[in-house]
Amino acid sequence: MHNPGSVTPERFPAQEYFADGAQFIAGRLTKGTSGHTHAVVDPATGEDVYTYELAGTDDVDAAVAAARAAFPGWSGATPGERSDALHRFAAVLAERADDFARAESLQCGKPLKLTREFDIPGTIDNTAFFAGAARHLQGQSAGEYSGDHTSYVRREPIGVVGSIAPWNYPLQMAAWKILPAIAAGNTIVLKPAELTPLTSLMFAQAATEAGIPDGVINIITGAGKVAGEHLVGHPDVAMTSFTGSTAVGKRVAEIATATVKRIHLELGGKAPFVVFDDADLEAAVNGAVAGSLINTGQDCTAATRAYVQRPLYEAFVEKTAALMESVRVGDPFVPGTDLGPLISHVQRDRVAAFVDRARGYARVVTGGEAPQGDLKNGAYYRPTLVADAAQDSEIVQSELFGPVLVVLPFDTDDEGIALANDTPYGLAASAWSRDVYRANRATREIKAGCVWINDHIPIISEMPHGGYKASGFGKDMSAYSFEEYTQIKHVMFDNTAVARKDWHRTIFGDR
Repeated sequence: MHNPGSVTPERFPAQEYFADGAQFIAGRLTKGTSGHTHAVVDPATGEDVYTYELAGTDDVDAAVAAARAAFPGWSGATPGERSDALHRFAAVLAERADDFARAESLQCGKPLKLTREFDIPGTIDNTAFFAGAARHLQGQSAGEYSGDHTSYVRREPIGVVGSIAPWNYPLQMAAWKILPAIAAGNTIVLKPAELTPLTSLMFAQAATEAGIPDGVINIITGAGKVAGEHLVGHPDVAMTSFTGSTAVGKRVAEIATATVKRIHLELGGKAPFVVFDDADLEAAVNGAVAGSLINTGQDCTAATRAYVQRPLYEAFVEKTAALMESVRVGDPFVPGTDLGPLISHVQRDRVAAFVDRARGYARVVTGGEAPQGDLKNGAYYRPTLVADAAQDSEIVQSELFGPVLVVLPFDTDDEGIALANDTPYGLAASAWSRDVYRANRATREIKAGCVWINDHIPIISEMPHGGYKASGFGKDMSAYSFEEYTQIKHVMFDNTAVARKDWHRTIFGDR
């Protein structure tokens, strides 16, 4: 492990870019009114890069009012008009791609090559997808299902959507919430995480530049207990969409149900990585390292529990440890860096505490410490492999959100699948085998919203993302996500005056 390179590209000038504030309401940046400030910290250096005024409940009310005022015009636009606006939006994002990449790397600690090659292109692609989807929101064709009456189904926008996005993929998670909502004709108020508001604000600004009307997209940057809870409970918000931990998701659901809102929850994960004894070992090792270390392990679909059939177990542990040790940890803005810091020192210390406790009951094969030297001021943690933990131990059962992979052996296929299902979570999983029947069984019996075969982590705009069990419900991306942001109306009308008369007589009798 080493810090590669020496030439550091210029970091994003956040303080200049957002001098007018970190709230975006009705098409313009404003300062928050809570009376409290918050600092965006570069996790690679520990330095404050942007200090802003947090939103209060008055700001939430103003944002919801702006979204409500914009709803009639936006929902009344034709699908073609919304589609054209989203196509222009995608073009503006492409023009600003480098600014977005640098801002995302600055606030999250992601390697610049990851934001340039994954986060930003993925967001642009998602925008283009929903630009097309806006023209394909369909109900059901008309039909005579009851005598002389014709019925059909309309899909209509819900109204104002209140969404809360996490800090691990700030731009992508904002896009996953905003795009299907507005493509379907809704307006939205999004609260990003306080740690990472920059790219969500830039996203809303780009939408305005593309011609999406003021008030359609609003961003409120405030504390979860204040701005977040007020947004979820707001009587003028018709739907709540939340991505984050299962514990906070339960609180969101509790507040939202008080006003009978529609709820969309994408919650925690503890993805199993099941390696059968006929798997390509080299491919599985590479997949495990990439799948567990993506975004420094701060990914709810990251490979966290590798179950390896016993004939391959020791070789898998040895080869995975060796490959982890070759991963280049360093400054996200330095070319060649593979792994940046965690989001904060608090998160780094939380992950370290899990690993330190595991030393009492498992084997830390590699990693398990923070690097020193040039990286000592950042929230860095070495890629870590833990072996031989018990299935019921906390490091196997709990979501760490860090660059840690736990490896356990299994003997029979039945046991491997049972272990994979043995956590409260069910967001994603992968299975590794050259046997099509084994692989098909895994896709059928592993309880998760996504099961990859001989790969781990890729996502595409056309396919859904969402979980089972304690990982929540509802889908992001794809046409399934698009439909989440609509409500269905049955329309039925009488084709004849005679039928109307007969129906009247049935109910009231002759008059």
